[in-house]
Amino acid sequence: AERSAVELMQLANHRLWHAIAACPKPVIAAVNGLAWGGGCELAMHADLIVAGAGASFCQPEVRVGVMPGAGGTQRLTRAVGKFKAMKMVLTGLPVSAQEASAMGLVSEVVPDAEVMARALELAAVIASRPPLAVMQIKEVLIAGEDASLDTGLMLERKAFQLLFASRDQKEGMHA
Repeated sequence: AERSAVELMQLANHRLWHAIAACPKPVIAAVNGLAWGGGCELAMHADLIVAGAGASFCQPEVRVGVMPGAGGTQRLTRAVGKFKAMKMVLTGLPVSAQEASAMGLVSEVVPDAEVMARALELAAVIASRPPLAVMQIKEVLIAGEDASLDTGLMLERKAFQLLFASRDQKEGMHA
């Protein structure tokens, strides 16, 4: 609350958060309880979000005279669309895990006691898949988010073709 704008800028916390989003391997957020403000923004840096049924998501910054500063306007809008994002950031009101799922903010909702187990189960499934395909899927999906449809389709097509040079493709399709 007492920090100056210059102090906040010098912290450069965005570099720490970028390491999560830029991780070449899939990142899964397991959310129990409150994912409010920075917690919601941190979860949105992941590739999948498993939420407990009792979890809630919120960007409450407007309530204290500021705004989201770690992706709460940009990542949220890309995840849920303009109108849902505007409602969340302009009102500062929380949404339940079920609402977050319906609007596309979370991958799935499970009972609270099963959040970590489900996140680890999904991680095991992904880890069992051919690593080059997983890496290309993540890279192309993220790169295509901010590209035109034609550019995204071109990236997808090139990565698809490239994977035909892999041993995983030969083994997988012959099996």
